[in-house]
Amino acid sequence: MTDTILEPAIENPPVAFTQDHIGWTAWLQPLAEEDLNDRHYEALVDKARAKSPYFALLARDPDILQARTKTDNDIFYNTKDGLPRAERELSATAASRLNGCILCASVHSRFASQHSKRSEGVQKLLDEGVSADLGERWNAIVAASVALSATPPVFGTVHVVRLRKAGLADEEISDLIHSASFFNWANRLMLSLGEPTPAAAA
Repeated sequence: MTDTILEPAIENPPVAFTQDHIGWTAWLQPLAEEDLNDRHYEALVDKARAKSPYFALLARDPDILQARTKTDNDIFYNTKDGLPRAERELSATAASRLNGCILCASVHSRFASQHSKRSEGVQKLLDEGVSADLGERWNAIVAASVALSATPPVFGTVHVVRLRKAGLADEEISDLIHSASFFNWANRLMLSLGEPTPAAAA
């Protein structure tokens, strides 16, 4: 396996949380596009992900990647009912901000801004951290996401009560729990496999 380990030669890696596009490089060799077979593409679900070094690396275990991708898609794109997409993305952003995953925070903060039209509030979360005052509904969502992402998790009745007082229905709270919990796990996976890079190196 030593020939698959990449040299960590990233110059000026991103160190600040941002809504800008940034890149990511793996510490292990992702699969090359020409080496992907039908099973890999089935696991990727979206063929465009073959160009992502992160997903091309995860494609080394297509069964796990397929389960991961379908779970991700269902949590964030199945928004006919429950929590609005913007607040699912806010929850993922809060988890990523707490965990220090600059790449995940950049992706999900852009989606949170796009769907909420509250770019300044999202940027405040990135700049000031998870204690930023974003208004009670968003504060409750961020607090719950942080509690779910803590080690060990400290999410409990007090967070559910606060979310209900902020106007969230039970099915919306369920969506928030899934969003934050999934990205708490996804952050840790990404942070253990590589590092963010400037956009030009993406």
